[in-house]
Amino acid sequence: MPSPANSNLIGYEYPLSERVRTLLRLEDLYRKAWFFTAKAEPVENHVALVLLFDILEVAGRADLKSDLLQELERQRQSLETLRDNPAISVAALDNVVREIDQTSSRLFQMSGKFGQDLRENEWLMSIKQRTSIPGGVCEFDLPSYHYWLHRGAEQRRRDIEAWLAPFQPIHDAISIVLRLLRESGKTTAQLAPQGVFQQMMAGRVAQMLRVQLAREYACVPEMSANKYALNIRFMTLSGPGKERPRTVDIDVPFQLTFCNL
Repeated sequence: MPSPANSNLIGYEYPLSERVRTLLRLEDLYRKAWFFTAKAEPVENHVALVLLFDILEVAGRADLKSDLLQELERQRQSLETLRDNPAISVAALDNVVREIDQTSSRLFQMSGKFGQDLRENEWLMSIKQRTSIPGGVCEFDLPSYHYWLHRGAEQRRRDIEAWLAPFQPIHDAISIVLRLLRESGKTTAQLAPQGVFQQMMAGRVAQMLRVQLAREYACVPEMSANKYALNIRFMTLSGPGKERPRTVDIDVPFQLTFCNL
């Protein structure tokens, strides 16, 4: 999730559909995978590989490609209707439409199941199978993997980048859809008296909620929503030796955004 423009704020996103939930999970996995791929220590590259396996599982959903293609096309058509709006920059609009067209083309050209080449790589799949076992990738379990982890950092980085490359069109499509989704809403200042906020939806449709909260408030939002109402409770933090989370007993100011494409 992008950091809020104000660094004093912590942002929380709450998906209201399974599709958006999947996109947010993949975005998070990609971000972490690329972070650890760029690192030089073997243990960091191991984390990158485990994240790659997670991406392989989440992106393997049968309808993900068609969902992304349909959403990109819907957004392209929606943007085209804005060309006659004097408040819209034609140059900026052209850039976004061009980005959508290029990403859709690369996504469409992908054949077969996402990550099929990786699934046919017996060496990688042997590692994937062992990662599901606690402590299952010790050197005596997978000596060839132990050897790979001790190759040069640059070689390991190139290997992981090559394994991640087939997923790049998915990543680009997800980035566009989530960026447009996040930019779709209008942010309002709200207050949760005694840590509780309730609002009737009154016909409002949203695919994702965004809450931004100042760091000074040591609490986290718990959100639930349906077509009738939105409920947010700001809960105390839990941790070792601490009592169970409870609703805070102070008024909590926060920013709320309803996002919908």
